[in-house]
Amino acid sequence: MFSGIVKGVGRILERRDFDADTRIVIATGGVPLGTLELGASIAVNGVCLTAIELGDERFAADVSAETLRVTTLGALAPGAAVNLEPSLRLGDPLDGHLVAGHVDGVGRVIAVRPQGRSTEIELEVPEGLERYVAQKGSIAVDGVSLTVNEVHGRRFTVNIVPHTAAVTIIGEYRAGTAVNIEADLIARYVARLQEVR
Repeated sequence: MFSGIVKGVGRILERRDFDADTRIVIATGGVPLGTLELGASIAVNGVCLTAIELGDERFAADVSAETLRVTTLGALAPGAAVNLEPSLRLGDPLDGHLVAGHVDGVGRVIAVRPQGRSTEIELEVPEGLERYVAQKGSIAVDGVSLTVNEVHGRRFTVNIVPHTAAVTIIGEYRAGTAVNIEADLIARYVARLQEVR
């Protein structure tokens, strides 16, 4: 479980493709991930991965065929920047919202607009995911916990403060950028309860 408060940006160092899955090696570049151990969960652009190799300011993780299919990780090449967050430990503050690291789908950036010192970003979610997006609700975009400003069909806007733009990959977003979207857990369960009724 994660909070959506990204600790910093790492970079893809290496990518090894196998039959259907991939192993990626990520340079952490001094991002404060705490004491990593083999088997630790780390959110990479919002995708929960397991550290299977540890090195000096780096770790490796295997990415399954399913994860490659439903996230942006399959399109990342060496040199690509990625958001990094270690898993929560009992007693850690929950400054964002509960993020599972289970991406619901790939959305895309529609527009990036300056708003004073902040930036408004308009995004579009895949069809069917819009029912989980609510005005003033939470959503994870590439693992970053954000508050939804407005919703119009499959599109919604978020406001990015300068700090978030500086310590995540969101500062690099442009129109057309593909992003991992994870709906709020509570919204997902409420929708499921309504279906059952």
